[in-house]
Amino acid sequence: MNLTVKYFGLLAEVTGCSEEHIHFSEESMDQLLDTLYSKYPELKSKDFQMAYNNEIVTKGTKLSDGEIAFLPPFSGG
Repeated sequence: MNLTVKYFGLLAEVTGCSEEHIHFSEESMDQLLDTLYSKYPELKSKDFQMAYNNEIVTKGTKLSDGEIAFLPPFSGG
């Protein structure tokens, strides 16, 4: 499957990019996270939410082609 992975805020600083394209043969968010944690070890210590095709998801979500966004905590008023 082909995924576009977007990183925002501090997560873009940790990964050194705001977007990357990944060809991924697995099918779950857990497996994608394991791959990204291997590539970016500092990412594992950061708090974030994940959105898959514009919907907030959890680690057990099944994936197919699409877009993943890694969203740091937001503050505001």
